Amino acid sequence: MKIVIVGGVAGGMSCAARARRLDEAAEIVVLERGEHVSFANCGLPYYVGGEITDPGALLVQTPASLRAALDLDVRTRHDVTGLDADRKVVTVNTPDGVAELDYDALVLAPGARAVVPPIPGIDSPRVRTLRTVDDALALRDGVEAGARDAVVLGAGFIGLEAAEALAHQGLNVTIVELAPHVLPPLESELATLVTAELAALGIDVRAGVAATAIEPEGGRDAVVLADGSRVPADLIVLSVGVRPDTAAFEAAGVACERGAMLVDAHGRTSLEGVWAVGDATASVDAVTEAVRPVALAGPANRAGRLVADAILRPEQARPIPAPLGTAIVRVGSLTAALTGANRAALDAAGLEYVTLHLHPNQHAGYYPGATQIHLVVDVRAQDGLLLGAQAVGTDGVDKRIDVLATAMRGGLSVTDLIDLDLSYSPPYGQAKDPVNLAGMVGENVLNQTLRLWYAEDLDAVREETLLLDARSATEVATGAIPGALNIPHTQLRERLDEVRAAAGGRPVRVLCASGVRSAIAHRVLTQAGFDSASLSGGMLTLRATLGDRATALLAVGA
Repeated sequence: MKIVIVGGVAGGMSCAARARRLDEAAEIVVLERGEHVSFANCGLPYYVGGEITDPGALLVQTPASLRAALDLDVRTRHDVTGLDADRKVVTVNTPDGVAELDYDALVLAPGARAVVPPIPGIDSPRVRTLRTVDDALALRDGVEAGARDAVVLGAGFIGLEAAEALAHQGLNVTIVELAPHVLPPLESELATLVTAELAALGIDVRAGVAATAIEPEGGRDAVVLADGSRVPADLIVLSVGVRPDTAAFEAAGVACERGAMLVDAHGRTSLEGVWAVGDATASVDAVTEAVRPVALAGPANRAGRLVADAILRPEQARPIPAPLGTAIVRVGSLTAALTGANRAALDAAGLEYVTLHLHPNQHAGYYPGATQIHLVVDVRAQDGLLLGAQAVGTDGVDKRIDVLATAMRGGLSVTDLIDLDLSYSPPYGQAKDPVNLAGMVGENVLNQTLRLWYAEDLDAVREETLLLDARSATEVATGAIPGALNIPHTQLRERLDEVRAAAGGRPVRVLCASGVRSAIAHRVLTQAGFDSASLSGGMLTLRATLGDRATALLAVGA
């Protein structure tokens, strides 16, 4: 069998390597338009930032090493421009001219191209993407040539990594993001924490504003923003998103949706004998069932392996699982990670859900170095099925999100998290791990032991209810909601008549620092006959949700 694979790096090379392990006799040809067929795409920002010093370390494999190890015929600078599925041939632009190559099975892994916004000046030589080794080398050269100011257009995962890398090299960095906050997939109350960390790194964040032009100015560029401001730039990193690179294959008859190739559970396209994998394919979201591309290396690698199985061992091949979109990024001292759907996606899908906010320590509080993990978990309202989770913190975020992603893949509900037998020792965790705690809070909400109210409803809550602040007087002095009645939770049982008089028949909405003490107070109030609810995530989540508004709203005592 002759297998031709279009595109290397993640999905394509994973498919090629697996195919060789399954069939030593197969002829396997990999066609890669670029100079490098297997490189550490995700490591590029860390080379720009100087943490990876040797550019050769970015090259995972070469055509020669792949020939030696796996007997793969890897051809770089071979750009596939056409496909004739009836004749089973592809048209290829090669260094020696245009050629045709026949196949028995064709795997399309062309990846995605950076989105280039239609703004004047975007073709400036100072504008680069960060998707290839050449991009990283050019940016590093610019840094070493004395660049002082950099602008990153787009505050997604790659944009933040690029911004941190350039700041690490001593540049003045400005991030411009059209969405209301950085890392748009992240919930706003967590994105606020990331924005604060970016500010601590000296990075200027301009969110909720568009770049409208790039203009030459004094031997470098100025990025013009919609608010009329101008940001000087010696380097401009373009990171506003990617688009599946499928034009040639869609023209040849491969069925696509919004440019992404549609595939079945085994990676087959609409054309006989043609499979597809990676960033250029449309995946069915594991939670919302929305059809969209997922531009992540992990799903691409795993799918490439399964496509090789489908071609060579179809009777044994497992279906490609719907991706959860699990992702992680470092920003200064913080880590931000997520898995599954966020609230915007759940709302768009019409799913009913409950959101849980927790702020547990990553390890035992009495052990030195304990820090909080700010955790958000969404569960299906009717049965507690896990729908998504996000976390931000300085330590332990990756472990918890990976556990939650595994639980989601296993179809667990939030109550199942209570029973997970997770490792515990004071330097590593707690006897009640943050994941277990999420399960306990979720169970309490589902069985109505706990009722929640949310920070985004603060204005209505202030108008319609009695706000009860269950923190200590010392804590209240650092900032409190005007008009809230302060009764520490330890005094509440003895002061219920005071609450009753202040409420005047209104519902009572309780808050504390993180939601633990207000939950205790809620139980006292409920059993005393009050209409009560506890603020999800407490003042920590409230401050993060309010953002800049918090300073003006929260009164500070003497």
